[in-house]
Amino acid sequence: MHRSESWDDLRHVLRVAREGSVSAAARSLGVNHATVLRRVAAVEARFGLNLFEKSLNGYKPAEAHAGVFEAIAEIETAVIGLARAVQGQKAPLSGIVRVTATDTFCHSVLPQIIQQLHSGSSQLRIELINSNHHVDLARMDAELSVRIGQSLSEDMEGDIVAELGFAAFAAPDYAGSQWVGLAGPLSRSVPAQWMADTLNPAQSASAADSFLTVRELAAAGLGLAILPAFLGHSDSRLERRDVGLAPMQVPIWVAGHRDMLTVPRIRAARAFLGKALRAQQDYLRGVPTRS
Repeated sequence: MHRSESWDDLRHVLRVAREGSVSAAARSLGVNHATVLRRVAAVEARFGLNLFEKSLNGYKPAEAHAGVFEAIAEIETAVIGLARAVQGQKAPLSGIVRVTATDTFCHSVLPQIIQQLHSGSSQLRIELINSNHHVDLARMDAELSVRIGQSLSEDMEGDIVAELGFAAFAAPDYAGSQWVGLAGPLSRSVPAQWMADTLNPAQSASAADSFLTVRELAAAGLGLAILPAFLGHSDSRLERRDVGLAPMQVPIWVAGHRDMLTVPRIRAARAFLGKALRAQQDYLRGVPTRS
């Protein structure tokens, strides 16, 4: 690498290649458009190469320079590995642990658990990252994930701590046959698969990429909806409906990147979250509470 080269410049180039545009790269990096353009231009000038095919549709990595992008990606892996190694050596049993979870869990489950942690003697503090997309733990965008799914990616390690149960709900006075669909990341979920296998597409009255929004659409009378059962049971605007839906539970994981799980504060936060979620197994599976 040229001695005047810097990883900070190179990461801007790599982010543009991954996002496909300068604007998207700027948003993901938290910088302005001009900064990304300047960094990319500086690298291209030092290399003496035009790394991108630029058009109105965005920035596409030039096929002739694929090897350059592969090399930059290898540098990223090395830089992240160094950061993880340093952090693991110096991290105390205190500080902030960034936890990513879906908006449903960030809104309705984790705040109470975090309050328990903060009210105790622990010096750990949880920073919640609300995302229905899978946040990249390999790039340290978060350190732990409360993830819903049948399995984990190969670079992650974790435990199944409970199951998330689903059921059908609708507003009490809703008598139609329309459904609120699942869009975006939720379109790959187990409930979405059931809907795709069972329902006619014409039965979808509307759709959303968040169960919190799906709940609001159902409460507004727009149709039947499959929701995490605890989310429907806790809302007086909805009632559970028997639509022939077989028992549906999906594993809940507390997981992290395998290279970081020995860091004391991350190990401690993982154990606390796992224990707290196990204690709510019936609630999360959707077992109705007796009145």
